[in-house]
Amino acid sequence: MKTRILARHHVGRIVAEVGLDTLMDEMIDKMTAAIEQYDETRTLVRPRDGFHYTEPDVGLLEWMPVMHTAERTTIKVVGYHPSNPTRRNLPTILSTVSVYDTATGHLAGLADGTFLTALRTGAASAVASRILARPDSRVLGLVGCGAQSITQLHAMLRSFPIEQVLIHDASAANLASLPGRAAAVLPPTVDLSVAPLDLLVQTVDIMCTSTSIGIGKGPVFDDLPTRSWLHVNAVGSDFPGKVELPRSFLSRSLVCPDHREQAMREGECQQLAPEEIGPSLIELVAAADVYRDARNRTTVFDSTGWALEDRVGIQLLIDHADRLGLGLLVELENIGVDPLDPYRFERPLEEPAAPVDEVGRLVAEG
Repeated sequence: MKTRILARHHVGRIVAEVGLDTLMDEMIDKMTAAIEQYDETRTLVRPRDGFHYTEPDVGLLEWMPVMHTAERTTIKVVGYHPSNPTRRNLPTILSTVSVYDTATGHLAGLADGTFLTALRTGAASAVASRILARPDSRVLGLVGCGAQSITQLHAMLRSFPIEQVLIHDASAANLASLPGRAAAVLPPTVDLSVAPLDLLVQTVDIMCTSTSIGIGKGPVFDDLPTRSWLHVNAVGSDFPGKVELPRSFLSRSLVCPDHREQAMREGECQQLAPEEIGPSLIELVAAADVYRDARNRTTVFDSTGWALEDRVGIQLLIDHADRLGLGLLVELENIGVDPLDPYRFERPLEEPAAPVDEVGRLVAEG
């Protein structure tokens, strides 16, 4: 039995062959379909769990499992370390996604989850925003201009006739570098400009918050007058005690969590009583026609990250890898001639299958 490993250069080839716009569109469509078809008796999604720590820096290492009965189990292990960009020149979020055959426990696939997490997080915001935000939304606000802001921007551009993007970040370096990082997805006809936070909050039709605000330091902005139809994709809350939005704003808005239990523990919903929380993403998509009436009021998508999104994302990459002949096939498990004897390795080892791409061939040949 072989494990397909999608390394960095394989994912890069997929992006080059398929294109970022197509990948985002496919991710949004496939995620919408997966949520529409979700059956809790067949697909089991657990709230993420893991380790939170403060040494050597504030961080966490969590696992996010989802099992589709009689098929495959997907587990993402994600690390969140806000000091990474400044101290180590690494992304804040690093993760790995593994896929297991539920019948045997065989590790069928392994891939980086950093790109996948960013892409699927943007796509999830698009799924919610297409229901809750006005379809003619033209002004987008980005509060927090780190890595997640790129896919939030991309997903909104693929979903709405955005003409102007207002950006704000506590880091001058993040603000200065955003135009270059966004160049691959931002049409030249869209105006991108830095704005004071209070002006941004009061001006935009859609706002995406993806900050690294500290635990107990929120909210990111004061409760200010906004457009009566403002929709917010709140992406940054991922710790107990870490919030981005004012409690008073949440209390007068329709707040929709991706995963209710998880959001009540570490999302914006931790500020609310259970009865104050609106429909989950599953309920929102299932009754989309009903909830479109909320476009005339303030709404919030509380995005804490849902394991079903990772399952959709890794399957999308695997499908493209199959089609393009990408990936390194490795016999990872030590399976001898006698399954009852773990000390015997007589079964001849097969030569590793050479990937079709040149870099993979060199890796396979050592």
